[in-house]
Amino acid sequence: MSSISQSSPVGATAPTPAVRAGSIQARQRARHTVAPDFAADTDAILRLKRERNAVILAHNYQTPEIFHGVADIVGDSLALAREATKVEAEVIVLCGVHFMAETAKLLNPKKTVLIPDRDAGCSLADSVTAADVRALRQRHPGVPVVTYVNTSAEVKAESDVCCTSSNALKVVESLGVPEVMLIPDEYLAKNVAAQTQVKIIPWKGRCEVHEQFNAGDVVRLREGYAGLTVLAHPECDPEVVAAADYSGSTADMCHYLDRHRPKRVMLLTECSMSDNLAVDFPETEFVGMCRLCPHMQRITLEGIRRSLETNTHEVSVAGDIAARARIAVERMLAVR
Repeated sequence: MSSISQSSPVGATAPTPAVRAGSIQARQRARHTVAPDFAADTDAILRLKRERNAVILAHNYQTPEIFHGVADIVGDSLALAREATKVEAEVIVLCGVHFMAETAKLLNPKKTVLIPDRDAGCSLADSVTAADVRALRQRHPGVPVVTYVNTSAEVKAESDVCCTSSNALKVVESLGVPEVMLIPDEYLAKNVAAQTQVKIIPWKGRCEVHEQFNAGDVVRLREGYAGLTVLAHPECDPEVVAAADYSGSTADMCHYLDRHRPKRVMLLTECSMSDNLAVDFPETEFVGMCRLCPHMQRITLEGIRRSLETNTHEVSVAGDIAARARIAVERMLAVR
């Protein structure tokens, strides 16, 4: 099984160049907007990264002072997984939720992987267990299991291949079979099923953030905001996705904004996404209604600083589980 533990700080080593994703100019502008209360922690984190030869990976749902202020690599789950295979730093600080830190550890077994808050979990990861997957296989013998990365390493280890919201359809169709199990997000499974001839067997898991959106809200907001473009995450109810102008992962939403430059947009996803994108798209008006993820919000600058100072909380995955889970993740990364 996986675990997180506390240990003593390790010795500093020579730093390697940081990998910076996204718009450097936008990040530099954003740094000037960071509240003075964050300055001491930000300066300390930047210093500690150099001293520890550390890199910070931050999900798109991290707050602006983290996303723009201290992160070296930002992106959705797929992007972070891909970039985790390329980092040269000895220490990875994952600013996101626990399954993301586990994934980084799976891909970097010899590196130190830290998560600033041990309780940064995920409702989807909590919705399915390894025993559940084994039971599913018994009920559907021979049917491949495609597992969303929003799951524990133990669940990944019982799976054939992983996917993210960015590549779920590609992964499903890459298997070349008439039927797959796509777990644990029920809405993602149903939204993928609407795009493919492959029969999808879903699970009853849901994201506690995205399940809050409903199609009626979209209709009402369109009535109140002329020319509104609505982008929905595929973890939303299929009725919400149908009511939106576009559905895609957080990375897909970024690409959509870059291509189409809408004057007024609403993102049906976590609140910090709009806050962060507003820096890159100052000409676009971002209209509510977002929902906060309580788990993502557990990651703070203070926590990141403490993590680098004390080497907490270190993520580990048992060897037998890691070996099998790594195969499922690597199969996902091989799908293009």
